[in-house]
This record gives sequence, C-alpha cells and structure tokens, in this order.
Amino acid sequence: MRRAVLICPGRGSYGKDELGYLARHHAGKSSVTDEFDALRVAAGQPPVTALDGAERFSPGTYSRGDVASPLIYAATYCDALSLAGDIEVVAVTGNSMGWYSALAVGGAVSARDGFRVVNTMGGLMQQHLIGGQLIYPFVGEDWRDDPQRKAGLLAAVEDIDSRADHVLGLSIDLGGMLVLAGNEAGLKGFEAAHPRIQGRFPMRLINHAGFHTALQQPVAHQGRQLLPPDMFGGPQYPLIDGRGHIWWPYSTNRDQLRDYTLGHQVTEPYDFTRAISTAAREFAPDLFIVLGPGTAMGGAVAQSLILSGWRGMTCRDDFRDQSHQAPFVINFGDPSQRIGASRPIPPARDRR
Repeated sequence: MRRAVLICPGRGSYGKDELGYLARHHAGKSSVTDEFDALRVAAGQPPVTALDGAERFSPGTYSRGDVASPLIYAATYCDALSLAGDIEVVAVTGNSMGWYSALAVGGAVSARDGFRVVNTMGGLMQQHLIGGQLIYPFVGEDWRDDPQRKAGLLAAVEDIDSRADHVLGLSIDLGGMLVLAGNEAGLKGFEAAHPRIQGRFPMRLINHAGFHTALQQPVAHQGRQLLPPDMFGGPQYPLIDGRGHIWWPYSTNRDQLRDYTLGHQVTEPYDFTRAISTAAREFAPDLFIVLGPGTAMGGAVAQSLILSGWRGMTCRDDFRDQSHQAPFVINFGDPSQRIGASRPIPPARDRR
C-alpha cells in the first residue's frame, strides 16, 4: 500500500485548460454529479455539468465564486473517488476554498452537504465581493527560503495597512508565495511599492475577494445563518486545517469544526504552508496527491515541503532530483501523473 495525503485545491484551479474536466475524467459518476446538478437547478443556477460542458471558456464567468467553487468541488470530490486501490489515505487537507472540499473528502460532511457549503460560501463571496487579492513571491526561481525577504514584505504590508483608508493583510501563506488581501487602496499601495518580478508579479486575482481577512466578517456571519450545525460531523480521515491543526476521527467536536470553518477559516489568514508541513511531519506519507482540477497547486506543495526541510530539500533542484528518482507529489490535474494513482470506480456511499 502507498500512504497518501490528499490535497484539495482552491479557487483559481479551474481554468481554460480544465474546461470539460468532469466529462473527460468522470463521465461514469453520474449519480454524484447528478445530485450536484439537482442542487444547482433547485437554486436557480446552471448545473455544474452544463458549465463544465460549455463550448467556450470565459474568464469573467468561470472566475466567479458562484461558478468556480462548485466546479472545483465537483472535480475534486470525483477525483477522490478515483484513487487506485493500493492507496491508503492517511490525512486530507486543502487550500482556502479547498478546505470545504477537504471536509467532504475526509468524511466530516456528506458529498451533498459539502456541495451546499461550497455553493453557499462561493455565492456569498461573489454577492458581496469585498476587497481583492494579489500574489507576490518571497522566494526566487530556485525556491530557496528567504526569511528576511518574507519578513520585509510582511513589514511593508503592515505599514500600508496602517495608512488612512488602506486595508491590507496576509491572506494565504502559500509555499513561497504570499497571497495578500485588502481594499483597492491597500492593493494599489503594495503594487506601487514593489517592482514587477518574474514577468507577472504582483499579480491580481480576478473575481477574488479579500479572503481570509476581517473584510469577510459579513460573509462569515451569513454563512453561519445558512449552514446548520447538523451538517457537520467527525471525519473519517484526519483533517489538517489552515492553522496546521489536526481534526482527528472520533475526537472531533462538530460544533467546533463548524465554528472554525465558518469563522476563523473565513476571516483569518490561511497557512497552507504549515498544513503541508504538518502533513509531512505527522504522517510521513509516500505521496502527496493534489486532487484536480488544475496543476498549479503542485508548485505550492513542493515549495512548502522545501520550506519545511522535508527529506533534506533546500531548493528546486533538490525537489526535481528526488522527484526524478521517485515522484512523491502527484497532480491529478495532469493526465500523465494521474494514471498511476487513479482508477474509475463506482461512487462511494455517503461516508457521513
């Protein structure tokens, strides 16, 4: 058996190349996607399979929270049903929106209720669209840790946030990247003070709100009103959240899990790097499987492992050398990588 940590991707993982992902990889899982479609239709929204099966990809449409979130969730959940028979899941985690997917993949909520959580929170984020996000790296293209540079960038963020009418803060600690969130003045203040590097940073994220900051208090409040406690339960697999905290089977308080999911997780910074470090150190898996859609999360996972000193790695070349010998970060969004780790299987029964 190969021991694996499953990683659920967040917003931004369903792009132009992912259009048709469900149709290509999960056409046989109609009972799962039919249920998701029915929930969307009942809410007066386009079904996920119709969105996935569209002829053209429009960034303005597919970057919306009420479109991207349910599509990503459906692809992630179906990927989790397709694991090869020799893979033993030892823990589940996710990035940002991926935490909602992790709840379902890890068995803390049913597939149906997980979809309700994702669709509700994605819709609320889009409805309010408070603030925005940008990405800026603190490591170079060699992926070597640079704690002084990181500290300098965070100090600059704090300085901008202290200015009148400026809001800016850390949203996600994402491997070698800092995802920052704030209002327009705060984001522009950072962009003006930091040069363009690597040809694309600082990079604004389209249709992204100021996730994981106090700006999202109204969204968190409405989420708690709409999503009842009885949706949540104890997980089947250990869940690692955005603080690096582990929610263990048989010892998880469902109310505390809901409070974190619809409270801290929405309004406080999300430390994906720590989640991956915890996964590596506490569970020592053979594989880190990044469920689909997309492949961008693979780099953040690799950087997080390097930053945690996993297997003595200190840079990108170390990761490449070890991966060449025996790949240990598998991207399900890459058809060539998913072959050895997936197989078509019937939908699993509700594991609630």
